[in-house]
Parts: sequence; C-alpha cells; structure tokens
Amino acid sequence: MARRNRRLTRRSRYTPYVDGPDPLAPPVDLAEALDAIGEDVMAGSSPERAMREFLRRGGRDRTGLDELARRVAERRRELTRTHRLDGTLQEIKELLDRAVLAERKQLARDVDMDDGDRALRQMQLDNLPSSPAAAVTELSGYDWRSTEARQEFEKIKDLLGREVLDQRFAGLKQALENASDEDRAALNQMLGDLNDLLDARRRGEDTQEQFDDFMAKHGDWFPEQPGTLDELLDTLADRAAAAQRMLNSMSREQRDELAALMQQAFGSSALADQLGRLDDSLRSLRPGEDWGGAERMQGENGLGLGDGTGVFQDLADLDALAEQLAQSYEGSQLDDLDLDKLARQLGKEAAVDARTLQRLEKALRDSGTLRRGSDGRLALTPKAMRQLGKAVLRAVADTMSDRPGGHDVRRSGAAGEPSGSTRAWQYGDTEPWDVTRTISNALTRRAAEGRTDGAVRILVDDVEIQETEARTQACVALLVDTSFSMAMEGRWVPMKRTALALHTLVTSRFRGDELQLIAFGRRASVMQVDELVGLDALWEKGTNLHHALLLANRHFRKHPRAQPVLLIVTDGEPTSHLEPDGEVFFDYPPHPRTVALAVRELDASTRLGARTTVFRLGDDPGLARFVDGLARRAGGTVVTPETDDLGAAVIDSYLSARRSAFGGWGRDEEW
Repeated sequence: MARRNRRLTRRSRYTPYVDGPDPLAPPVDLAEALDAIGEDVMAGSSPERAMREFLRRGGRDRTGLDELARRVAERRRELTRTHRLDGTLQEIKELLDRAVLAERKQLARDVDMDDGDRALRQMQLDNLPSSPAAAVTELSGYDWRSTEARQEFEKIKDLLGREVLDQRFAGLKQALENASDEDRAALNQMLGDLNDLLDARRRGEDTQEQFDDFMAKHGDWFPEQPGTLDELLDTLADRAAAAQRMLNSMSREQRDELAALMQQAFGSSALADQLGRLDDSLRSLRPGEDWGGAERMQGENGLGLGDGTGVFQDLADLDALAEQLAQSYEGSQLDDLDLDKLARQLGKEAAVDARTLQRLEKALRDSGTLRRGSDGRLALTPKAMRQLGKAVLRAVADTMSDRPGGHDVRRSGAAGEPSGSTRAWQYGDTEPWDVTRTISNALTRRAAEGRTDGAVRILVDDVEIQETEARTQACVALLVDTSFSMAMEGRWVPMKRTALALHTLVTSRFRGDELQLIAFGRRASVMQVDELVGLDALWEKGTNLHHALLLANRHFRKHPRAQPVLLIVTDGEPTSHLEPDGEVFFDYPPHPRTVALAVRELDASTRLGARTTVFRLGDDPGLARFVDGLARRAGGTVVTPETDDLGAAVIDSYLSARRSAFGGWGRDEEW
C-alpha cells in the first residue's frame, strides 16, 4: 500500500485555532453568570450547584449544557432510528443474485454446451440454499461459464474481506478496493506482526523499540500514527469493541450467516484466523472496553460491517458525551468535555459553544469570584459578594421612586449626643429644649420686669437648647426574621437581597457607618453578609425578637458616638425569648412575657437614641397591632412594603435616618 506524503507549500493558509484556548478570544463576561449564580445562592443553592445550574441553562446569548445534551440525545436517536444492521448481508445477496442471473443467461445462450451439463448446472443453481452463506459456500467450487458471473461472485469474497478488515481498521474498505495480491500479502504480514507484538505485550516482553520497528514497517496502515503501543491498543480495542457490540445487536441468524461468510473472505480462512487472534489479544489487554453492549437499530438504511462499526463507535462517543455533559459524577468539570468528539458528532459550532462554557467556568473559578473552602466546597468570595451586591443595589435604586405601602406613625430622635451645656435658641436649631434653663430664664425676666401676677409666659428669647456634639457616623442594626413563615411565604430571597443591598451601600458609600446583620428565628445570631446570603431556608418555628434586640443594643453600645439606626424586618409577632439561663422559650400565640421582654429591649434601644423603623410583611391583624404599638412606643416608623419592594424600603429608611440625623447631606447625591 503506497505511503501518502504531505507536501508543504509556501502559500500561507488561515485555519481555525485548535491547539487549546484561542489566545485572541475576547474575555468572558461574568456579569450575567454572577447575577444568576447570586440569585440561586440567595434562594438556597450552594455556589457550586448554582454555578453548575447556570452552565446547564446557559445565558441569553450562550448555549448551555442542557441544550448540548439535548442535541447529543437527538443525534443518538437519529442513528438508531435511521439504520439497520444487515447491510453487508443484503449487499452479498445482491451480488449473489447478479452472479446467478448472469450465469443463467450464459447457460441459456451457450449453444455449444452439452445439454446434460447445462441441465446439471441449471439444477444446481435452482437448488441453491436460501442462506447467502450456504449458497456462497456451495458455489465456491463452481466452474462459472459466465465471465461476468465469476467477477460478481469474486466481488463477494473481496467485499467480505474488506468489510471484515474495515471493522477493525477504519477506512480499509475503500483503501483495499481493487487491491492487488501484493497489497493482500502486505496486509497479512502486518496482521501477523501485529499479533506477535500483542502477544509480547501479553507476556510483558514488549519494548518501545519493537513498537517503533513495527510502525516503521507498517505505519501506513494506521493513519492515527500512534506514538506508543498503548495508544495503538486504545484505538484498536475501541473499534473492535464497537464491532462486537454490532454483532451482539444482530439476530442469531444474522450472526451465524456472517460467521460462515467470513471464512470466505479473500478466498481463504487465513484472514478470519488472524482477526480472531487479534480479537482475543485485544479482549485480554483491554477488558474494560464495552464488549457486551447492544443496541436496537430500527431504521431502513442498511449498514455494512465497517460502516456499522463506525456507527457503534459514534454511539459510544455520544454516550460518553452525554455523561460528560451531565456533570453528575464526583469531581466532574467542564474540562472533562472531549471537544474533538463533540465536533465530530455535533459540528464545530457545538465545540465552540462548549469551549466558551469551559472558559466561563475557568473564569469563575480563577477570577476571584468563587473559592474553595476548607471543607472542599465552593463559596462566593468577598469580591463576588461586592459584585453581586452592586447589582442588587442598582436594582433597588431603580425602584426607589413610586414605592407603595409606607405610612409614618411618628418621627422623632436626637440629632446628637448632649454635651452637658446649653445655649440660646437660634433660628434653624433642631436640638431639644433645656426645659429647666428655659423656665428659669422666663422667671428671671418676669422678676426683672417687676411683674407679680402668677402667669409665666415663655418668650423666644427665654428658650435655651441642649448643645449636642454632631454625629457623622451611624451605627446600623438590620434585624431580619428567618422564621419558617418567611420561607413559606416566599420572603426568603427578598430578605437576603435587602440585607445584601444595605451591606453594599454601607460598605461602599458610607464606610464610616457600622452595620451589623442579625438574623432571628427561634434564636438570634449575628451573621456576616456571605453567611446570610448563603443561608438555607430554616423551617423552624419561633420569632425571637427579644434576642435580636439584645444583640442590636450590644452593637449600639459598642459605638456610643454613632447615631443608632434600628431596622427590623419581620412577618410575625414575637413567639420566643431567651431565658436567664440561655435557653429558648417558645409559645404560640405569643406569651405576655415574650412580648414584655421584646418591648423592654426596644425601650433600651430608644434610650440609646435609636431611630427605629419596622418593616411589616404580610397582613396579619395581630402583627399590625403589635408593630404599630412598638413604633409608637419607640417614636419610630412602620413601613408595609410589598415583598419585592422590601429592599427599596429599607434603603430609603436608612438614608432618611441619616439625612434627619446629620442635617440633610446631599439629598440628590448618587450612591
């Protein structure tokens, strides 16, 4: 078989970049992926699961794994519904019919033939067995009178040989068409040397030098140009196993026919013996291949042995791709995707889509968006939290106007810490009066005027106010209800988005403010923003506002020179409190002691000067009465936002508290 030489020309050609990631490809846009991952994380998914879910769904302009998997499954269905496995048998039957017909015609027109000989030949042709294999065997010694008939019959043996070889070595059916005796001798020599090499491997006696000698002598038969015996074994075993699966998928009658016909390949049984020896070695050296599988082929397109083996290799490739795309095995990553197989089965565009997803996954893992924790699981990094928070804050800013549901009960609060001194009131002052000094001034003025009647009138000049030290820092406590009703009523994700938006605003725009996030269910705890964002829904009963206010007041006391701002998000009355021994007491409907303890801690917040806003979620009348009572007692505000508007309501309340406390800083300033 002539060696094919490749020529190098001086003409430049531009081809797709295939050796790894395209160095000129634009950077992957992570914004959409991060938004989607953040939403899923806030809904209770782990970052790892959220990332995989996004890769499965894909983006607005990006094909996801599910779509690629769907196309793989469709391609597999197409192969099994289009083909059947008797193509070689049908082709042999057609060649046999043509040979017999040509021979009958020759017998009919050969006037010089002895009539007795003619009758015997016609009888033999009339009584041929219905089995193609048996008919070919019976006619193998027949003395053909027709040259055309002899040529058609010889094609059967040639076809069988090429088909059998094409099962094991892809492309040999075409390469051996019209093969010479010299080509067949070279083939037999290659098979013999190959079997000797595999026998040496089975004994553990093979060397790289032996393999190199084999390839130097027979390399033209292997277009894959393997570099080691293991690479050659992988290629041969993969195709041999596919050939076996094809045979397994045939009926018993079809297998028996082919087994008998294979003895006629190239006119002798030597080829079948060599291939049988090869199959035994491959099974021994590669037992992990799927030698026992089968498929149900229901189509109308008959497949030859070689083409059918190729189809079964395609089916194996598609099964492997389906597993890779499912990403369901432990430690799976998109780098596991075989892009070459994907391109062969679905086209280059599918491989480009998959490579884009690989780049996206790598960018998410390498860009500081996701990190591997000590427990081995992925988590959102602070950088990712900032990016996600900015996106949430932008969405909140878009809904700040035209927000329904708010109503004020009372607005009040100190503008700063009293300094201990007083001064005369001036226009524009908002500090509280010093009542004692004001009344004393009125009495002194009255005595100086010589008035002796009992009425005391206070004039503007009598008024003195308490001097305060201006506060430019806020100490903010956001208390979020994490009881089971928040999850049950679909308020879990909006609550998380609210906390993340406020955290982002404080840490980016008002870095001097001290924010603490406090989650309260059956008991309360201080949480970092990433903990709260990643918190799974808690299906536990209990709303421990008492414990949450205890933690908030502790936070306020740590920052005595900052303006306390208390923001409470809840959808239920307090039903649990902390006992002196630290145990949690729970009762429903709310126990009077639970309510009393919550009110006591709220009074403590008020004494610390906290500006209080309660965000009531839901329409429960009992909750409404309780929350309104709290607000009146604390001199605060009640807001009843829609669930999707919660973030805007909390942000607006925080900004309003700062404006009121610090004298109306840049009301229209962007944040």
